[in-house]
Amino acid sequence: MSSELRTERREHCLVLTISDPGARNALSPQISAAAVEALGVAEGDPEIRSVVLTGDGAHFSAGGNLQRLTRNRELGPDTQRRSIDALHQFVEALRAFPKPVIAAVEGAAAGAGFSLVLACDLAVAAEDARFSMAYGRVGLSPDGGGSWQLARALPRPLVMQSILFGETLTAQQLLAFGLVNEVTAPGQALAHALASAARIAQCAPNAVASAKELVNRARDGGLTDHLALERSHFVENLFHANAGEGLRAFFDKRAPNFR
Repeated sequence: MSSELRTERREHCLVLTISDPGARNALSPQISAAAVEALGVAEGDPEIRSVVLTGDGAHFSAGGNLQRLTRNRELGPDTQRRSIDALHQFVEALRAFPKPVIAAVEGAAAGAGFSLVLACDLAVAAEDARFSMAYGRVGLSPDGGGSWQLARALPRPLVMQSILFGETLTAQQLLAFGLVNEVTAPGQALAHALASAARIAQCAPNAVASAKELVNRARDGGLTDHLALERSHFVENLFHANAGEGLRAFFDKRAPNFR
């Protein structure tokens, strides 16, 4: 069975499922391209308020398919560059997507699979989920932005330890590091991620998009520039119809109905 990306609507959430169970949901250029396309369509659909990214069956994703990498060595560097470019377009699409993306992780999230989890906005992991930057074991270095994400989230010695030795990290360790939002019983990661998606659907979509952009750009410049960006978003959101609804709901002591 070839690798594919399955899509499914769940209320206001789009679920993207990496599917190649026989290879522990290893990634492929086809999956990356399909994900970029699906995110592009979802961006223009006002009924979709969030995306959940998960794996088919027992695992999230084992990252690169080592058999495919072996074949790519015979085909030459340009083939592998195109493959990595497809993965990196997937990662950049996750970050640029204006709606929250939630990773629902069961089993293994290794190599580029771990990088995809780190590229999401929120992460829910099963108690028995395992994460690793498993590149060094086969003489490779990270891709998919994993080193970039970890270097901004963890102390340098921990990052180097994770990448150099490819040590497996547990869901509880990532929870302690702040890289996972919630740890669930095995088999429950998707259900809990969908519960988070339902909470997001109750928020004002424009304010959610602003929050994601502000966090994404927080490291781009100094405080003065960021304060100006916050002011711009705040004023725009205040004069959006959703702020009117939110303020009325607050004074009426009822739940708002954001659109």
